[in-house]
Amino acid sequence: MDSYHNHTDFSDGKATVSEMAAAAEQAGLEEFGISDHLIIHPAGRSFRWGMRLERLDAYVAEVRRVGRSTPLPVRLGIEADFFPETVAETRRLLARHDFDFVIGSVHFAGGFLGDETHSSGEKLTAEQRQAKWSFYWGLVAQLAASRAFDFVAHLDIPKKFGCQMEQEAPQTALAALDAIAEAGMALEVNTSGWHQPCREAYPSPALLRAARRRDIPILINADAHAPADIARSFGAALLLAHEAGYTQTVRYAARRRSFVPL
Repeated sequence: MDSYHNHTDFSDGKATVSEMAAAAEQAGLEEFGISDHLIIHPAGRSFRWGMRLERLDAYVAEVRRVGRSTPLPVRLGIEADFFPETVAETRRLLARHDFDFVIGSVHFAGGFLGDETHSSGEKLTAEQRQAKWSFYWGLVAQLAASRAFDFVAHLDIPKKFGCQMEQEAPQTALAALDAIAEAGMALEVNTSGWHQPCREAYPSPALLRAARRRDIPILINADAHAPADIARSFGAALLLAHEAGYTQTVRYAARRRSFVPL
């Protein structure tokens, strides 16, 4: 097994690159990726869970240094937030470095932050929830169309604190999956959702089945922020992937994709 979506103290993780890589090796992973948060907000805002832009060079150097010092392949990644207004700037910034993979994520949908608290989700009416979800899925489709990213993070993250969709697989979500397939992107089975109030992996089983029908490749990732979570719930993720019809996963090196059996 591999895990590419993991965070360190360069953003909102609780451990160093070395500590996370050591935990991955101890967990028996075959490949391990570091992908700290990068946020280029249209209003120039910074967030405590995002890497400071002036640390990007040091981040790249540290991940590569650790990769040279361990027998475990350590892949250099980044989780970059998608904003239509700044995607070109994000692409230019990332092109300066030899990333192995770039994760695209949507945390911000209008005035709605996907990581908002449970109580804020409860305040929304059914119509407001549907509007927020539709806006979110539209951004995911734009993310895919930008061709700036290799795979999509935590596909249905607005459910995290209870903002559930009215349907299992609404047309707006299916259109976003169509855009992901058209772009040749992959998506992750992100196990962290099982440990959040939604108690469900990202994406939901219905959306994962819809992705399989579109031949969208997958990865299984822990979205770990601490060494103890490196391979959290991977057994359940394997079962979920097999039930959806998946028999292989993907790896990345120098932003080139290869397939390996699940």
